[in-house]
Amino acid sequence: MRSSLFHHTEPEGEPGSFVLANGKMLKVDLAGSGGFFYAKQGSMVAYQGDVDFAYEGSGGMSKFLKKAFTGEGMSLMKVSGSGDVFLAQDADEVFVLYLEGESVTVSGSSILAFESSLTWDINRVEGASMMTGGLFNTTFTGTGALAVTAYGTPVVLNVDEPTFVDMQSAVLWSTSLTSSVRKTAKLGAAIGRGSGEAYQLGLTGNGFVVVQASEGHPLPTKQ
Repeated sequence: MRSSLFHHTEPEGEPGSFVLANGKMLKVDLAGSGGFFYAKQGSMVAYQGDVDFAYEGSGGMSKFLKKAFTGEGMSLMKVSGSGDVFLAQDADEVFVLYLEGESVTVSGSSILAFESSLTWDINRVEGASMMTGGLFNTTFTGTGALAVTAYGTPVVLNVDEPTFVDMQSAVLWSTSLTSSVRKTAKLGAAIGRGSGEAYQLGLTGNGFVVVQASEGHPLPTKQ
């Protein structure tokens, strides 16, 4: 049988590694990963081998309470066993970051999977309030792989001067940056692409921010 379809075969990867099966799908080889990793609940699209999926909630009671209060955080599943697991999220683009004793702050909606060697916590952006939509994000620290998604090809902005990003468009940013919330001078000014233009995430210092080319998936229309 011949077809260009068969050009899209799974890539080979080192045991325990996070590898892109393609630009919109992640492959994780459980061998060598400590036997398990964490992924967004419902993100599995296929697996091979003897794999178990266990609901992990928000990652402990303290994180559960933060998630309930903030709306941030993830519904996680613990993936364990032996074999290969394939993950995706709404055909979003997938990117893998390899942290080496470093930290990064990520929007909870952009997190796809991460190695168990990473520690994480939910933190509030300085100056954020309920009126600004919360702005609580998740900080990862340590050494290990972290897979994130973006709806619309992202761009990495070097932050060496004050930078302002639509809240729903910020995928992740350096923890070395000081974050704040800025209010648009005129409340009704339509300076962005959605309904949340009145407030932006402000970043100062030296580092980077990843901005996706959208404010997230459009809400389904009512019939």
